[in-house]
Amino acid sequence: MTTEQMLAEIREANLSYLMLAQSLIRTDREQALYRLGVSEETATLIGNLTPAQTMKVSQSSTLLCRFRMDDELVWNLLTSHGKSAANEGIGRLHAAILLAGRHQEAA
Repeated sequence: MTTEQMLAEIREANLSYLMLAQSLIRTDREQALYRLGVSEETATLIGNLTPAQTMKVSQSSTLLCRFRMDDELVWNLLTSHGKSAANEGIGRLHAAILLAGRHQEAA
């Protein structure tokens, strides 16, 4: 993949992310804050973008979204390699609880 192709992929991901974020914010703001892991202020900014502004912001060469799971514990809970289906479900629930707690801390 060339640099130009990679930048095009980033721009496409940015546009998809912004469109999804706007849809979530406009449909169910509380769920959007949790699912996107953004603050009230950021949600307001994203939700109020015009189509032209959305296109302009999405053309950045920097990826706008980021991984919220930035520690090994959450990744291990989410991937649950080699675990039974019951334990996998518990691991995913535990990861969701950890992420929800982080959302509350950020708010």
